[in-house]
Amino acid sequence: MSKVTEDVQTKQTVQERLEEQLRAVAHIGHVEIGVTKFEDSLWFYTDVLGLVLSEKEEGRAYLRAWQDFDHYTLVLQESEKSEVNRMSWRVASEEALDLFEKYLKDTGIDVERIEAGQKKALGDTLHFKSPSGLPIELYWEKELFETDDPQLKSKLPSHPSKSHLKGVSPRRFDHVNIMVNDVKQEQEWWTDLLGIHHRYFVQNKEDERLGSWLSKTNIAHEVAFMRNANQNGAAFHHLAYFLDSPDELVRAANIMAENGIEIEWGPGKHGTSGAQFIYVFEPSGHRVELWTGGFLIFSPDWKPIEWKSDVGELGMEMWGSNPPETYYTYGVDIGE
Repeated sequence: MSKVTEDVQTKQTVQERLEEQLRAVAHIGHVEIGVTKFEDSLWFYTDVLGLVLSEKEEGRAYLRAWQDFDHYTLVLQESEKSEVNRMSWRVASEEALDLFEKYLKDTGIDVERIEAGQKKALGDTLHFKSPSGLPIELYWEKELFETDDPQLKSKLPSHPSKSHLKGVSPRRFDHVNIMVNDVKQEQEWWTDLLGIHHRYFVQNKEDERLGSWLSKTNIAHEVAFMRNANQNGAAFHHLAYFLDSPDELVRAANIMAENGIEIEWGPGKHGTSGAQFIYVFEPSGHRVELWTGGFLIFSPDWKPIEWKSDVGELGMEMWGSNPPETYYTYGVDIGE
């Protein structure tokens, strides 16, 4: 091999490594869901859950928690069936979006680029699907939330809007959870292709993967995959919001009960993340988790924590309550 050839190959390797470092996801951004009872669901998310309505159009609403800095972190779309339409992640730089587009095409993944202005408050976005058919969106540009409304505008520069104005009033959008047939396969794809770190996982007695939790930031997880007990494909399990303290969680349970919202499970405590939780169903059938606590991750060389079957029950619920069967079998559809 000639010296020139060696130099060319070395430069290519360096370029590939550089592109891999630049091609990075930053954090989860928002989720878009279809709802069959648009006005009832909007009532739940604004009056009961207490999210801020940033903007409303015909059959579509854009919402955020009080310390979500973006224009929205949840989109409701009036639909004939309840489903998840898009799970959106911000990339680490403008260049990363172009590098992801090239990489996805080079690896044979169908990807569509949506030009800026086609979606509310977003610049260019990339749309593609995971092996289980989960609809993913990547973006770089997104408008921040701004308001001059004195009833909403906070005096605190670190608060884009006032806190605890209505309902439960969670601090921020936290994560999504999806049911899939093969948890290990899905997790490895998200980690290998998108670089979202594997944080912890649960194995059963047959050494089969029951659940995996992943994040790119230092929170316990931003996306989770759990085994679909029905083994009939992917389904959207829940979206989650973060509360500041256990007393806010108990208050949330009371608010849900007083407004006729079904509490599926909880309050309880997940041993895996250390978070306390309740799960509820909103009027269109989406499961929503409210949680508080949970550990944070700062180590750059974190190794995924394995929860084996002999301690798995503590991982699911430390205080002894059992999840209902629906927790393992019920989810809404994945949109096209």
